[in-house]
Amino acid sequence: MELNRFLNRGDRIVIGQACGEPTTLIEALIDQGADIGGLSAFVATSFSGVFNAEASESFSLSSMGAIGTLRSLTKVHKLSVIPCHVSQVAPMIEAGLIGCDVAFVQVSAADENGNHSFGLISDYVQAAVATARVVVAEVNDQVPFTCGELLPAAKIDYAIEVSRPPVTLAPATIGPTDHAIAEHAAAYIEDGSVIQVGIGAVPDALLRLIRDRKDLGVHSGMVGDGLVDLVEAGTVTNARKRIDRGVSVTGALIGSKELYAFAHRNQAIRMCATSYTHDAAVLAQLDKLVTVNSALEVDLTGQVNAEQSGSAYLGGTGGQVDFVRAGSRSPGGHAIMALPATAKGGTVTRITAHLSGPVTTARSDIDVVVTEFGAAELRGQNLAGRARRLINIAHPDFREELMREAHAIRQRGF
Repeated sequence: MELNRFLNRGDRIVIGQACGEPTTLIEALIDQGADIGGLSAFVATSFSGVFNAEASESFSLSSMGAIGTLRSLTKVHKLSVIPCHVSQVAPMIEAGLIGCDVAFVQVSAADENGNHSFGLISDYVQAAVATARVVVAEVNDQVPFTCGELLPAAKIDYAIEVSRPPVTLAPATIGPTDHAIAEHAAAYIEDGSVIQVGIGAVPDALLRLIRDRKDLGVHSGMVGDGLVDLVEAGTVTNARKRIDRGVSVTGALIGSKELYAFAHRNQAIRMCATSYTHDAAVLAQLDKLVTVNSALEVDLTGQVNAEQSGSAYLGGTGGQVDFVRAGSRSPGGHAIMALPATAKGGTVTRITAHLSGPVTTARSDIDVVVTEFGAAELRGQNLAGRARRLINIAHPDFREELMREAHAIRQRGF
């Protein structure tokens, strides 16, 4: 595969992310990019492991965060971070703020009408395809044909046919702390709730705990293997949603080959762009929406940092703010921020007087914070009340110190 057939010096490339990474194209870009020269690429997250320090010698890489294996690039200062919500990525591509001369996407084999599905990712790739001068598709016959927006073969400028397992993500190991956090979060999910969760140990533990619920719905930026279990258990039916009744809506499938097989031609799963999955007007139509997101730390007023710890960039903005706002405003819904009470083997508190990194979610948007020690409901509480409630779910070893810090808040009133 000779990339100089369609890549020019200085081209800006947008690449499909997560388990939708076109790994054959990326490997070729790493191998040939330096010879073409001046190339740059954007990818939102990566789980493939193909992006490493050596890759940065072939092209410069930017992202909305250090999610997945991109974290290793921040440690060697080879990743340029663009702070943005995931819902902003597609509009910024369309506006030229994220340059997109060439789109690299992974798609399924074509159907009988010559249309490909976007397979495992449907978030910002549609905007990249619509904007790019050249669309290069890695057509992988091991990628499921998923329901949603399709890509006609006529819109593909170069098709690279491969047959290789798509990127998978192994399930997280669930520990006692993860289980305890999930138990507190699960109390907010009732029959008929619509859920948004991410991936990782706490979300996996949470999904196991809510199998006894009835008629749950799913509207989420991403879903993992837990969706399969809940559908097969009869827990997720989407029967009570006001919109998309009977259908789980998502923009990304991140998990195992079992999840991918389950999604293949499954009309009960709809892959959508972020213009739908994260849209405020769409989310406003979901009653009893319960959103569950993670944080690195929360300060005593409710500010959330989900990106950076000191000098280490560890996460990203993602879709957190979009869903926090939607969950907290949904009738009967909640926005849950879940995190362990401590880090670094219990030596550092994550309920803290002052954040060590940026504010990802403002305190004015926060609703419920959950640790293994309980849930702090912050919406409608003044700052002194918030501090008191957050101290109650901090690790006991740090509560006295936090109470001293909170004294100044009580005195000031702000």
